[in-house]
Amino acid sequence: MRVILADDSVLLREGLTRLLDEAGHEVVAAVADAPALLDAVARHRPDVAVVDVRMPPTHRDEGLRAALEIRERHPGVGVLVLSQYVEQHYAARLLAGAAEGLGYLLKDRVSEVAEFLGSLERVHAGGTALDPEVVRSLMARAAHADPLSRLSPRESEVLRHLAQGLTNAAVAERLHVSLSTVEKHVNAVMDKLDLPRDPGYSRRVLAVLRYLGG
Repeated sequence: MRVILADDSVLLREGLTRLLDEAGHEVVAAVADAPALLDAVARHRPDVAVVDVRMPPTHRDEGLRAALEIRERHPGVGVLVLSQYVEQHYAARLLAGAAEGLGYLLKDRVSEVAEFLGSLERVHAGGTALDPEVVRSLMARAAHADPLSRLSPRESEVLRHLAQGLTNAAVAERLHVSLSTVEKHVNAVMDKLDLPRDPGYSRRVLAVLRYLGG
């Protein structure tokens, strides 16, 4: 396949160029910043662009923004993003759209040559290649973002009954447990959903609204 490399580390660019050459692929350009990357993609129309998330001049998200622009302007070009460590926000932005022909790997994964080349080929074929650490991090982010996922199965069951309009006593009877047990679960639900302790609001109503909204 024809590949463009974009990373401000000369050593990484040269190392990847040698690795890809030995694997029978052609590196049509190796650049150090986002503007050069976008220009190279427009001129060479590679099969895949391998892009570092952080590049000059600020070393923040130039590479990511360039990758998103490539996805928009050149949908036929696969994009494999490399990052020094898991950056949840950047990964979520990149994966917000279609995931075909897209990859996100940690740079440490490059040293595992067979795995790296397999990921590159998968992206070239229109598939998705995500580092296991990235997947775990995004799943943790999703769980943290959804307070309902913090509830235990029993707490979720109690909340479901509250949403049906049942009183604590009715829930206790329905679940064949004591009233104090239900009250304990209800309090746990309120706390896990981060509901405000404000006398102007009914935490019970807020909990039900959160449940219905989820």
